[in-house]
Amino acid sequence: MPIVHPLEAITLDLDDTLWPVLPTLVAAEATLAQWLRARAPATATAFTPQARLALRRQLLAESPERAHDMSWLRRELLRRALIQAGDPPDLADAAFEVFLAARQQVTLYPDVLPVLQRWSQRYRLVAVTNGNADIDAIGLGPYFTGCVSAHDIGCAKPDPRMFHAACALAGTDPAATLHVGDDFQLDVRAARAAGLQAAWLRRPDLKHETPPDGGAHADAPAFDSLHAMDAHLHPRSPLG
Repeated sequence: MPIVHPLEAITLDLDDTLWPVLPTLVAAEATLAQWLRARAPATATAFTPQARLALRRQLLAESPERAHDMSWLRRELLRRALIQAGDPPDLADAAFEVFLAARQQVTLYPDVLPVLQRWSQRYRLVAVTNGNADIDAIGLGPYFTGCVSAHDIGCAKPDPRMFHAACALAGTDPAATLHVGDDFQLDVRAARAAGLQAAWLRRPDLKHETPPDGGAHADAPAFDSLHAMDAHLHPRSPLG
């Protein structure tokens, strides 16, 4: 389905849309591990990927209503890991802040800043994320009207309340709002189900699912960069 003009706002996913998230998380885990080795060595030794996974599964089984809140999950996971290892559990808050600060040290895709600069002069931009990236800490705050995050709203994509909250923040009707994201189900299908337009950003360095029943173009156009999407939204005239 083509993008219909006029558009008044663009909502954007963050992780794997504006930056690759895996390298960021790997580096944040390494920073946290170094901090724990200095202050909670028993926890640092026991806090293996397998242990983290087991604790996460336990937390989700006990508190499924908190599954949308990545910050709560991480903080509580650290608290329980400290308790299990015999270290002071009150270190959990400081440990979480160390991880969270490192989690904001992202490497933007090269097209992000120039396109956000152009779009922010034309549209109201709103970030929509299930994670705990902070657009102000990352340095993108000046381009955005605001951010809708799962831990603030109390639900996560694909819940339509995420997209409706973004439209409310932008002050636009869903039909005049375009959502951009990398995940076919959580971004493309979910945004369209909420009444927004949608565009699928398929970064070439990432693996993307194969859409069911007719492919991505049955729901939204697909692009391999923000530059390509920007050119589609604002084609130049034959004379330049």
